[in-house]
Amino acid sequence: MIKTSDAKKSSARHLEKLDKQYLWHPFTQMQDWAKSPQIIVQSGKGPILTDIRGKKYLDGVSSLWVTVHGHRKREIDAAVVRQLKKIAHSTLLGLSNVPAVLLGEKLVSIAPRGLSKVFYSDSGSTSVEIALKIAFQYWQQQKPVYRQKTGFISLAESYHGDTIGSVSVGGIDLFHEIYRPLLFKTRKIPTPHCYRCTFGRTYPDCKLFCAEQAGRVIKRYCHETAALIIEPLVQGAAGMLMQPPGYLKKIRHLCTQHNILMIADEVATGFGRTGKMFSCEHEYVSPDILCVAKGITGGYLPLAATLTTNKIYQGFLGEHRDLRTFFHGHTYTGNPLACAAAIANIDLFRTEGTLARLQPKIAFLAKQLQVFGEHPHVGEVRQKGFMVGIELVKDRKTKQPYPLEDKAGIRVVLECRKKGLIIRPLGNVIVLMPPLTMSTKDLKRMVEIVYAAIERTTAG
Repeated sequence: MIKTSDAKKSSARHLEKLDKQYLWHPFTQMQDWAKSPQIIVQSGKGPILTDIRGKKYLDGVSSLWVTVHGHRKREIDAAVVRQLKKIAHSTLLGLSNVPAVLLGEKLVSIAPRGLSKVFYSDSGSTSVEIALKIAFQYWQQQKPVYRQKTGFISLAESYHGDTIGSVSVGGIDLFHEIYRPLLFKTRKIPTPHCYRCTFGRTYPDCKLFCAEQAGRVIKRYCHETAALIIEPLVQGAAGMLMQPPGYLKKIRHLCTQHNILMIADEVATGFGRTGKMFSCEHEYVSPDILCVAKGITGGYLPLAATLTTNKIYQGFLGEHRDLRTFFHGHTYTGNPLACAAAIANIDLFRTEGTLARLQPKIAFLAKQLQVFGEHPHVGEVRQKGFMVGIELVKDRKTKQPYPLEDKAGIRVVLECRKKGLIIRPLGNVIVLMPPLTMSTKDLKRMVEIVYAAIERTTAG
């Protein structure tokens, strides 16, 4: 008779074989993947993931920045089950559905002031594509003098998704350079990266010189620019780059002053990640267009939304013959199951006081991160709320980075897995973005595992 443990091992090996035989994983060098044993997740509860061999791991990146209240949250589970007993999907093209309507009301109620219309899609990339197309079409439907406003301005080292439009306004060569022939041209403004300042200046003595330089680009090209797109406060995929205080507010002022729309890409920063519901709130900024996804359903189902002001919405109204309709849509736009999960997710912020309870944990995490302060191979620790980037350097004094072939970040992450922590690097930057409900005990353990992994992989 085959023992249960032997059967489980046999099943695990079979699944691992099938994975390597059939799957092509995103942002993964498959030649490396095929050579090494890999984790296949089978279940989750709270901040814990369990693989097919029964090993448990802390989910240190919220399953790629999406899980908000933890896995298998009872209230969200129940909301999806209730909706499933009614209908799983109904199109929003020419029809509507109850969860989509109710979620629209909730999103507007929590969004920055002035945003009043909701257009659904299914991912962060598509929410950005929609924002770009709305901004472009809006100006085309204004007075003829505005129809030359067809371009976009974005930050260097920005990341807005992986579809063609979102890559066009992106700026990470590692991800995007190979696709350059496919992209439309955009204007770039300098990344406000204080640790590696483009201008060799130091904050606050610089007096936001980077914003001043951005203003010059905006002023010069405003007549041909439809919108500026920005990740507010934190450029996530660039390595958790934190914008200095006042920068976002200055960009908002420049956009208003020069009559271009401001698009806030809060796909990563939204839904509590920075300590407020949306990162724009830290500087009392309201964008003209807001993109949200990732945490919108609490990590349950794919959903995204692009919110706009009523002024922009009004620019698309007209007679049928005027062809001012926004000709864009997705098959699963406003999917009822996803919207039901999102409603339950947002309700939990209120019923559990998520943001209020998060504040002391943010402070606790900051204190734990101090252990990296003098590490010879940690250049900088960047934190905003529960978004953390730990930049590894070969030489702390000169800020010399590890070369790509050293795989410094990857080696640290693999070491963390041995100790029961799932995280992902961004080059030489170790990223931590735990669920908002992770306990202080688990936060402490997470930081200890990362520190030990860095010590082990950089020794000698």
